[in-house]
Amino acid sequence: MRIHWLQHVAFEGLGSMEEWVRKKGYSLTCTRLFAGDFLPELDTFDLLIVMGGPMGVHDQGEYPWLQEEKAFLQRVITAAKPILGVCLGAQLLADVLGARVFPNEEKEIGWFRVVRAGVVPERLASVLPAQQTVFHWHGDTFTLPEQAIRLYSSTACVNQAFVYKQRVIGLQFHLETTPISVATLIENCRAELVPAPWIQKEEEMLAVEGDVFAEINAWMSALLDYLGQYTREF
Repeated sequence: MRIHWLQHVAFEGLGSMEEWVRKKGYSLTCTRLFAGDFLPELDTFDLLIVMGGPMGVHDQGEYPWLQEEKAFLQRVITAAKPILGVCLGAQLLADVLGARVFPNEEKEIGWFRVVRAGVVPERLASVLPAQQTVFHWHGDTFTLPEQAIRLYSSTACVNQAFVYKQRVIGLQFHLETTPISVATLIENCRAELVPAPWIQKEEEMLAVEGDVFAEINAWMSALLDYLGQYTREF
């Protein structure tokens, strides 16, 4: 399988997903949008991963490549290729699917629990735990796109994850997080760590034990395996 991913900032990578790709023996290519890389042709990849970044989906004035990226995502969705969007990636998918993306009432930064929706698609049910403590770093949220199904909510944010037509998944939270990626985000985005109800202190985020990382990374691998089944249709 050929995996392609979109990177919005140099300090936010694939985390545990890179190890999943390596263990599976799949190929991996990347478009560094911040560096001016060209977007790929649709026939050069089987599964697309859209990562996060500190910018917002409406910041085309500062990041002109966002407009081209959105048009690309629309083509990928129309081609029925499987896509995983993480944080900004999920917000971009929601925007392309016609949902409204806007600042959440509270920023959510740190380790907080998400709870599964009451009804989820049968094919996904075995992949989705009933609840899980996961890593967050987002200030924006979105309304649910038409025809999409909500997968998770948290106390601070109603729409934490969605699936659209079985093969497009958006996650506000980060299941790919590793100890290194947490430290890297803190180093590059420390200015956002201000006193607020849903913003943890730096030391709280760094104190999480390894079992939590193993649990969320395993969940991410299961989601990628789920999306991978749709690549066999091409």
